[in-house]
Amino acid sequence: MPSVGFLYPGYSAEDDYPVFEEKLGGDVRLHLVHTLMREDAHRVDALLDVGGSDVLGEGARELREHGVDAAVWACTSGSFVFGWDGARAQAQAVEDETGAAASSTSFAFVNALRALGIERVAIAASYPEDVAERFVEFLGAAGIEVVAWAGRGIVTAAEVGTLSGEDVLDWVAAGDHPDAEAVLVPDTALHSAAILDALEERLGKTVLTANQVSVWEGLRLAGAAAPREGLGTLFRSGARVPASTEH
Repeated sequence: MPSVGFLYPGYSAEDDYPVFEEKLGGDVRLHLVHTLMREDAHRVDALLDVGGSDVLGEGARELREHGVDAAVWACTSGSFVFGWDGARAQAQAVEDETGAAASSTSFAFVNALRALGIERVAIAASYPEDVAERFVEFLGAAGIEVVAWAGRGIVTAAEVGTLSGEDVLDWVAAGDHPDAEAVLVPDTALHSAAILDALEERLGKTVLTANQVSVWEGLRLAGAAAPREGLGTLFRSGARVPASTEH
């Protein structure tokens, strides 16, 4: 049975992953390892520490013991804050430590968009604006046009994890733009597994959330990316990433 390992910082929406595993039908295993979060803050210096090599190295070695087929650093801000080359080096280090193909949530967003042929997006970010702007820059490096974006200004992952489904639906809808082909919601601290189809129904277009693309990326790397229902357009489409796949 294919298995995917996730390095997840701290505690906020980790309970999304058992929901994903159940919705996937029980034919894959998702292993979660909590990595050290010395300070819970959506602030650049704190995020650089959250995604540091010492922190990820320890978690990756634990994942290696599970014998996973693929690994994902499941933290968007803790990857894109390093910039394109830094995030690539980060994923490579996880791959080296786990002995399995590895990626991160930031690259998962890029690969999901390429698989779906989407080039113009809006971003509904929970982060403060200076952090959200770094995600805009990361996507720009991949040739993705951000037609609108906004940061909600929430400082801690713990607070993001308390947002209700109704609140998320309203907030993401408010972040949409008529020129956007999809809306991205880039925070793995946000619960989304139970509302993916509801989000797309509300907006009438593709919505990609951080935990969703993380799971999809892991399954893709593990060779288990068959079409699935109940988890939004990305899973339903059975989309395949073109040759320009990032890490």
